Amino acid sequence: MFKGSCVALITPFRDGAVDERAFQDFVAWQIDQGTDVLVPCGTTGESPTLSHEEHNRVVALCVEVARGKVPVMAGTGSNSTAEAIALTRHAKKAGADAVLIVTPYYNKPTQEGLYQHFKAIHDAVDIPIFIYNIPPRSVIDMSVATMARLAKLPNIVGVKDATMDLARPLRTRLAIGPDFCQLSGEDITTVAYLAQGGHGCISVTANVAPALCAELHDAWQRRDLATVSRINERLAPLHDAMFCEASPGPVKYAASLIGRASAETRLPICEIAAESKERVAAAMRGAGLLN
Repeated sequence: MFKGSCVALITPFRDGAVDERAFQDFVAWQIDQGTDVLVPCGTTGESPTLSHEEHNRVVALCVEVARGKVPVMAGTGSNSTAEAIALTRHAKKAGADAVLIVTPYYNKPTQEGLYQHFKAIHDAVDIPIFIYNIPPRSVIDMSVATMARLAKLPNIVGVKDATMDLARPLRTRLAIGPDFCQLSGEDITTVAYLAQGGHGCISVTANVAPALCAELHDAWQRRDLATVSRINERLAPLHDAMFCEASPGPVKYAASLIGRASAETRLPICEIAAESKERVAAAMRGAGLLN
């Protein structure tokens, strides 16, 4: 169920509030373009600056559009275990198919603390759980050994791996087995990650190039490596442009260029600089997404 092109959805804002209509239209467009899995309320969705009420509402809005069409993996992580449990309970009640839970940021727990955090959420809510391992944002890195230990729990089913360590998916596969779902969290590594045993990518770029991202994964499944290589090279400058400043500033600007959402973000994420706008627009043109 959880493989291929998964989109880390942006959360559109208008005048400081969540633009619910724009968000649901955006979700519907993603489905029409071939996106395999929807991921609301991740970092790209600006979850750190959504209120709990907004967070829960965005998950519900996504499920409402997606139900019966594609699965929803709702971001429900927090550096507070109790808060993560509360968000996860709501996601299950709203109808999400799985949750994505980030390693606790700022607290800097030990590997045992990581294990106990995820076990507590697992034991509190009966829903498939993906571990989101992103050392650049969380400071900590979950070891393969800790992940293998967690994978023995029945509802710990996969990982979003944003370590940029391309040996990691192979080592994880050898430690846990082929059924543990491994999704890259870095667009630029997608093809290499798949080649090392991954199953897909939770993508920022798919917000603005959903059809191309879906086509790449479909071609990979067919082992049409010529198409994979062609699309990968076409998208590479766009992947880089999406992180020319702190995400989701660049991708929201890119979405505004194609009329899919406003570029509005919440502080401390701010409007991207003029030179960054030029880079994003150039990358969009290079990928064939703008005239």
